[in-house]
Amino acid sequence: MIRRLLVVAVLSIFMGLPALAGENEVLEFNRMFGVSGPFLGPTNAIRGVPGAGAAWKIASVDGELKANGNLEIRVQGLVLVATGANPVANFRGLVSCQSIDGLGQPSVVNTSTVDFPATTTGDADIEAKLSLPSPCIAPIVFVTNTAGRWFSVTGF
Repeated sequence: MIRRLLVVAVLSIFMGLPALAGENEVLEFNRMFGVSGPFLGPTNAIRGVPGAGAAWKIASVDGELKANGNLEIRVQGLVLVATGANPVANFRGLVSCQSIDGLGQPSVVNTSTVDFPATTTGDADIEAKLSLPSPCIAPIVFVTNTAGRWFSVTGF
């Protein structure tokens, strides 16, 4: 009986380790959707974030958002569809959360990083610690320009 309890205790500890290791992760992503079609410009903004004025595409992305607000996005090949080049010097990361305001009403809270350098081939590494609202429900991650117009958003 004692041996059986010991085995159960050891298995519980080891089976719990992966859950503890990933406990702080809110969102991991390796796909984003480049702005296009009806999302171009301010008409069909997503959670108040307007799209860029021209279509963009993204070759690859690796990103992670943690509960403590740490945001990491490694972007490769985020470029204009028309030219295959990135004409802007900087990208930003933006996290959009559904939340609850001080009156108990639903709200949207958008929090952005500072500028991070981007190459003409559309590569950038964005790493920042954001102050996220509590609760942060259904987070969406965008890559934007300095003015806050999105080029890519989590999705596929």
